Amino acid sequence: MQSGDLVDLDVTGVAHGGVFVARHEGRVVFVPDAIPGERVRARLTDTSKSSFWRAEALEILDASPDRRPHIWGAADISVAPERRAGGADFGHVALARQRQLKLDVFADALQRIGRFTDFPVTMEEPSAGTLPAETADGTGWRTRVSLHVDDEGRVGPYAPRSNTVVEVDDLPLATAAVERAALGLRSGAPGRIDLVQPADGRVRVLARPDSERRASGMPEVVVERVGDREFRVDDRGFWQVHRLAAHTLTRMVTEELGRIDPDAWHLDLYGGVGLFAATLGDLGGPATRVTSVESDARATEHAGENLAEWVGARAETARVDRFVSKLSAEASPRERDRLSQGVVLLDPPRAGAGREVVRGIAALSPAVVAYVACDPVALARDLRTFADLGYSARRGVRAVDLFPNSHHVEALAVLERDTDTMST
Repeated sequence: MQSGDLVDLDVTGVAHGGVFVARHEGRVVFVPDAIPGERVRARLTDTSKSSFWRAEALEILDASPDRRPHIWGAADISVAPERRAGGADFGHVALARQRQLKLDVFADALQRIGRFTDFPVTMEEPSAGTLPAETADGTGWRTRVSLHVDDEGRVGPYAPRSNTVVEVDDLPLATAAVERAALGLRSGAPGRIDLVQPADGRVRVLARPDSERRASGMPEVVVERVGDREFRVDDRGFWQVHRLAAHTLTRMVTEELGRIDPDAWHLDLYGGVGLFAATLGDLGGPATRVTSVESDARATEHAGENLAEWVGARAETARVDRFVSKLSAEASPRERDRLSQGVVLLDPPRAGAGREVVRGIAALSPAVVAYVACDPVALARDLRTFADLGYSARRGVRAVDLFPNSHHVEALAVLERDTDTMST
């Protein structure tokens, strides 16, 4: 068979990346917009590999009881695949089943990539005290949205796995204010438009045309709030996109770590503007020694301001791999002792920390490692490396659905140094 051929597929499982698993004459076929247990009619899109093919779903022949009308009409299976809006690849699945599918992906990654058996993973909803709870259908949560502008001036999201801009009439995952601002954009220079809604509620519209290699002008410094604490961050800088994410992750870290030793030396790696360094500071008290490490100089500048209340806090601009390698080589015996009593918290990008960074952290021999992750496969790989170096996540992984109606998920794993194993 070849690309363009139609096939009827029985969907049996879910795979990492928002696609589902089917088989045709024994060969694995990855297909989006389906649910395990369904039979779908699909068109093959890539038959070049002998191990698996790719297809696009065209019609549901036998629907799952967990199928619902897509929360975004522009992404529904009734729309031609090349015109479907991307970014809500689980939007056709009931929310409870979405979360189970994400747990299935975690379980597969931990077993297949991490080589862990019977590894506990739990799933929870985002929550943040007095703030309005998650909506019943998992919409209205994105405080940051990126849209694209094509050569004809059309504005919208990309279609999945393409650079085709799709004009849409709604953005159900965005907050109401971001959606209104986005739908008011009628044209623009080819490139990208970012919409950002910080804690003050006002949406910033940031054009990023392809013709400009760097964003023009000075960034605006906006304020985000977590509980009673404020964080300064550039409007173009990184902040969690779900309106409850920073609150939820701070709560989870606090619950897992409890009180920490203020006399130890704690590290916040990939620290951004200091969200988790502040959490560590709160857990240790006003004299807590905590160092936030971030490669982006503007973020580090803000982190220094955001951490000013802790006399032992500092923010360093450095690549994490180089920082931990240098610290391992140059730390004094006294510093090593304080590091060995401390917490290393890391929140790496989607690719994960990787072997070099994990080995560098283990060489510092911290008492506890708290790993915040946004990719199950990268987390499973790094947890295996940590395990081989003497660190175990004995309480398993706490996943939290900070990206409802998409395949993405956030997670926290707290690892402790094995008393009978030496890290090397």
